[in-house]
Amino acid sequence: MDDPRSTTTGERTAAERPFTRPGDEAAARRDEILVARALDGDLTAFNQLVEAYQDLCHSLVARLVPDPDQAADAVQEAFFSAYRHLRSYRGPSFRGWLTRIAVNAAMDLQRARKRRPVSPYPELEDESWQPPAGPETDPETLTVAAERGHALAAALAAIGSDQRAAIVLFDVEGYDYAEIARMTGVSLGTVKSRIHRGRLALRAILAERMELFRS
Repeated sequence: MDDPRSTTTGERTAAERPFTRPGDEAAARRDEILVARALDGDLTAFNQLVEAYQDLCHSLVARLVPDPDQAADAVQEAFFSAYRHLRSYRGPSFRGWLTRIAVNAAMDLQRARKRRPVSPYPELEDESWQPPAGPETDPETLTVAAERGHALAAALAAIGSDQRAAIVLFDVEGYDYAEIARMTGVSLGTVKSRIHRGRLALRAILAERMELFRS
């Protein structure tokens, strides 16, 4: 992350401005108040920001790094980095700014440790996890859903980390191309290419199990 003192106060271009999401106006106003208080030395205010976004960051990072311990390390590093560089935040979305830091922390950790690919759906490996009961959750349906989840997780684990990150951010987390480009520090064309090539790789890996995804 850039040193806070190197950030100019001039108007940013559309490509440089942090992204925001529709419907987050109330949360954004709350965040601005807490950021201002934190900049004045109120540690409690920053802790409130941590409480507001720790689940979001952990859910995202857990899909991008190899195991729960690494995910926790990356999330912790993301919040430390956010606190150290809080004066570089220029709005309009603290959530977007923090999410970008978390994604960068996760990707930095993967590049540094170079361990096995991540399972982007870690909850599927926890046998104690069960989906909520409902009229459609008969045993056969649950079995097919579990098989589908495991097959997709294994396929995502088999493709490149850059492609996996782009697909998880786009298809799972719902970010658009421009947001992903800013979060990962690559061009819009590179994001689109990674998603396209990643999907082709997934299709090839899952070719013999496509019946799981046709129902």
